[in-house]
Amino acid sequence: MTERVVLAYSGGLDTSVAIGWIAQETGAEVVAVAVDVGQDGEDLDTIRKRALECGAVEAVVADARDEFAEHYCLPALQANALYMDRYPLVSALSRPVIVKHLAEAAKYHGASTVAHGCTGKGNDQVRFEVGIGALAPDLKCIAPVRDYAWTREKAIAWAEERNLPIDVNKRSPYSIDQNVWGRAVETGFLEDIWNAPIEDVYSYTADPAQPREADELVITFDHGVPVAIDGETVTVLKAITELNRRAGAQGVGRLDIVEDRLVGIKSREIYEAPGALALITAHQELENVTIERDLARFKRQVEQRWGELVYDGLWFSPLKDALDTFIAKTQERVSGEIRIVLHGGRAVVNGRRSDQSLYDFNLATYDAGDTFDQSLAKGFINLWGLPSKIAAKRELHGA
Repeated sequence: MTERVVLAYSGGLDTSVAIGWIAQETGAEVVAVAVDVGQDGEDLDTIRKRALECGAVEAVVADARDEFAEHYCLPALQANALYMDRYPLVSALSRPVIVKHLAEAAKYHGASTVAHGCTGKGNDQVRFEVGIGALAPDLKCIAPVRDYAWTREKAIAWAEERNLPIDVNKRSPYSIDQNVWGRAVETGFLEDIWNAPIEDVYSYTADPAQPREADELVITFDHGVPVAIDGETVTVLKAITELNRRAGAQGVGRLDIVEDRLVGIKSREIYEAPGALALITAHQELENVTIERDLARFKRQVEQRWGELVYDGLWFSPLKDALDTFIAKTQERVSGEIRIVLHGGRAVVNGRRSDQSLYDFNLATYDAGDTFDQSLAKGFINLWGLPSKIAAKRELHGA
């Protein structure tokens, strides 16, 4: 039986060329797998036909938008996941769902190898290969661009020689990866970290400096899941896409950061994540109202570690799995409504309401009706500060 290789296929130049190149170099048949995670662009049928025209023996296309939203974006939302406290894991979240479909396709089609189009400098090579190792440890992985010094010039020459159905002249000055959770832009003039991004870098967001009316809306959560916007029931996918539209129209969600890549280098990245950042802002505020203080403090530590694990390609790791269980427990009472104003590039919460609220007006108020017994504070302060006071006396008088 002829060996088979499953290729993560985007429909672009590099992966289209990789179909014929892998077949030639390895003698294997290539099965192309394209996964729709809300990246827009060409429809799946067009991508499938191109893969077959480029020499794939099979072309699998999967509409994974709802799966991605519910099983990958939603956990990130409930974890308030922001790598380096800013990046909402745009590309990092999509890789595990693509890996899952690659592993399933490899098993179904009897493939022994998985191929991807990543370079040797980025994080995605790690995410793909570590993920495959976790789901299907017997599969081998190859990366033509990384393993065989496959350059863009070589790819263009290959495509032209073989008349592949690819427009080799259609090239963005940037490297772009996008899905429903956000959009990542790098390379080109952005590699000089002194250069400011220009407006044509952006696609998901409008210029926040342009005058416009503010947009106020109410997001309803049930156990940490966004279930309605302005009273209209939504799926998780619909919540993200609707807030991409409304927050994006207000310029919300632009990020310009130098981040620490897993491979050890620093990289300048431009991100747009209007829906993700608006939802995380609302979700964090509802947690502030409904989660007890010490649980909330510990959860913030878990959130940081969860984000690092996902960024580092360890979605399928035992630690990530255990942290998922903890985070799910914290969401049991995260239900209620958050009112949020989108304007001038900012998402600002200005109202909260929940049957699970721990906010007690009568304890918080300084006016009539105050039920807080202030006489208890003096003794509490004495006991709370006692260890520090004893240590200070030792320092003052000597050991």
